[in-house]
Amino acid sequence: MSPEKRFEFTKDNIDTYLKELAREYRKQAGEKTPAEIVLIGGASVLINYGFRNMTTDIDALIQASSAMKDAINRVGDRYELPHGWLNADFTHTASYSPKLPQFSVYYKTYANIVTIRTIEAEYLIAMKLRSGRQYKSDLSDILGVLAVHEKRGTPINMTQIRNAVSDLYGDWEMLPETSRAFIENVMENGHFEELYAQTAIGEKEIGTLLIQFEQRYPNIVTEKNADELAGSLQKKTDRATILAKLRERKAEAEQVQLQREGKKEEADKQ
Repeated sequence: MSPEKRFEFTKDNIDTYLKELAREYRKQAGEKTPAEIVLIGGASVLINYGFRNMTTDIDALIQASSAMKDAINRVGDRYELPHGWLNADFTHTASYSPKLPQFSVYYKTYANIVTIRTIEAEYLIAMKLRSGRQYKSDLSDILGVLAVHEKRGTPINMTQIRNAVSDLYGDWEMLPETSRAFIENVMENGHFEELYAQTAIGEKEIGTLLIQFEQRYPNIVTEKNADELAGSLQKKTDRATILAKLRERKAEAEQVQLQREGKKEEADKQ
């Protein structure tokens, strides 16, 4: 975690950097050494959907010759991009699965040598659930993807999500308990677009709290303890989590249903 402002990759500029990378790679590796890059996480969301404005780095699975590393550094220097602007560090996280390339889809080919692929919708959701970070955009990304597909007339159902989790991680129980509760409540309640807006605001607030904490107590926040710290900080500021909001919504709906049933019983008696 770092309080410093990071570079922002947007839907408008990400193609420029990928195109330049392909050109540089072709110079370094020659015309007969193709490469494949599978964009993961935020970058994949950014390219495929309109609800996300930016990502701070580009996580990817990279299959290329050793010339790719030099090409990444050269493009980074040329455009003053942050070190590791495109990286495979993702492979060391819990949401990584070696099966991801199987569930990727073609995006573009640059310089006739570098093929770019992205991750299919339900598999993006599975990855975000596996990670389930409250202080990043994992939960809002899930809701955003669900909302977009609902609008497109290609809604994603719970069976698809469960199958995607099994395909990537072997078993539904591999997800954190909080992620399982989150998606089960989300799919039961619907209102994806509304929940997306609420969640995005909450994630931003949590991120701000963590940055403030890091400024007061440097070198304390890590990827492993960030969610726990975020939860504690959130409780101290009396902010409800998205899961709590979902439970409140469910309780309200159940209360309304009970009232309706009560009125119906009274009407039947009369």
